[in-house]
Amino acid sequence: MKQSSQKSTFFGGAATLAMGIIVVKLIGALYKIPLGRILGDVGFGHFNNAYSVFNLLLMVSTAGLPVAMSKTISEANALGRHNQVNRVFRVCLVTFIVLGSVTTAIMFFGAQPLANLQGDSMAAPAIRVMSLTAFFLCTVSAYRGFAQGHSDMVPTAVSQVIEAVAKLVVGLVLAWYLLRLGFGSEIAAAGAIGGVAAGSFVSLIYLILRHHRRNRPTHALSDDRPHSAGSILKSLLVIAVPITLSASVVPITTYIDTIQVQNLLQSALGYSEEMAVSLYGSYQKAVAIYNLPSSFMVSLTACIVPAVSAALTTKDHLGAGKVAESALRVGAMLAIPAGVGLAVLSGPVIQLLYPETNQEVASTCMRILGVASIFVCVMLLCNAILQANGRATLPIWFIAIGSALKLIVNFCLVQQPAVGIKGAPIGTLVCFSLVAVMELAAIKKVTPHPPKYRRVFVKPLAASLVMGGAVWAVYGLLAGRLGNTLSVAAAILVGVVVYGVLVILLRAVSKDDLSLMPKGDKIAKLLRIK
Repeated sequence: MKQSSQKSTFFGGAATLAMGIIVVKLIGALYKIPLGRILGDVGFGHFNNAYSVFNLLLMVSTAGLPVAMSKTISEANALGRHNQVNRVFRVCLVTFIVLGSVTTAIMFFGAQPLANLQGDSMAAPAIRVMSLTAFFLCTVSAYRGFAQGHSDMVPTAVSQVIEAVAKLVVGLVLAWYLLRLGFGSEIAAAGAIGGVAAGSFVSLIYLILRHHRRNRPTHALSDDRPHSAGSILKSLLVIAVPITLSASVVPITTYIDTIQVQNLLQSALGYSEEMAVSLYGSYQKAVAIYNLPSSFMVSLTACIVPAVSAALTTKDHLGAGKVAESALRVGAMLAIPAGVGLAVLSGPVIQLLYPETNQEVASTCMRILGVASIFVCVMLLCNAILQANGRATLPIWFIAIGSALKLIVNFCLVQQPAVGIKGAPIGTLVCFSLVAVMELAAIKKVTPHPPKYRRVFVKPLAASLVMGGAVWAVYGLLAGRLGNTLSVAAAILVGVVVYGVLVILLRAVSKDDLSLMPKGDKIAKLLRIK
């Protein structure tokens, strides 16, 4: 396949859907930043403890089945087997309702034991409210899977945006209002979770209405004989179980992390439960910012798989290698300066966004996590490249190894009085740097034309380090005169200008890289990049 064809594939329909996901993630960040200020460190700790339980149980319930469902429906639809499509949908809908009911029951009736296990007994109300979300989102997965099986990505994108906006509005208002009424931080955290439940409910209503409006029987069904419900369920599980196992590694590690860190702070360092949860809440505020750079990798990762796969299908290994290298280079150009900027401005950014939090803890965690975010972005891109080359199991093993190492580092550092909660981000940095290095080494070994890593990383790294020095100097010069807010804004503006100029002067980006992006050819012509 020719390079021009690959470029067209690279930013196709998947990129459009990915932009919707970026919007959702940015709304999520806008939700968590003011929410952290409303709830305070302790309340934010309760909120995130409930979320970690929910993420784990929901991932186990829904990670693989929607993919299996969309694949099965797509195949049946291509063969004109409308009866089979309808039966697959009904089987999946019933399965999701059962899974959602079980997950809801576990979270609702087991809320107190689950909260106690995490070392945060006051998180139980938030876990109970979150249990409703599990039922709604499990059911939502059935409708999204059906639409995706018909190559219709609009319902998924629209429902995710609806869900995020409702969560933002309802969650913030409820948390603020409950605190104003005089309730404690644990009830306010439950109110914030109520916004998540409301968002998932509104999303479900939209999907149900759209499904029944768009899928009314306007013609006689085909005369195909659908498979039995048991046979369909068995074939779905064959596809879904491996996907679920691979997708569950990170949420399982995150859940163990919340248990391990908060309990070590109490048992090894003698902190009270409230103090441990407060420190964990400060840490999570840094995590909320650290997650932002990876949001911008979504469009790249969504497009790598079809572009590389298409090239490999036509035996164009050189073209596949060029696409992978360009994707890595564009990703590095976004991730490295973002990570360096977060690390250099960690204290000022935390002070700007969360002035009431534990500044020393949150800023130190942010400094470490800023560096870690670079490796997370590289890992996400490498995952997509390995998957496109038929090596989807390798990232699972690498992430499992990195996650195990993270828990070991946590155990060794968190119980040290001089380190404490700061051991958690160090564990994160160790985990994802190891995973990224292992995946880069694997790509070098298993792909016929691997990327040239010197061309990918050296120039963006050099430009980012100079930019980081400029940002540090500008903030230091202005902070005493203009105050924190204006100094942060000025430092970021200078950083953007310095980095942009260096990228052009160093020729860190090529015309081929830019041509992979919308209007990239015009940008290359404007910047005189050949």
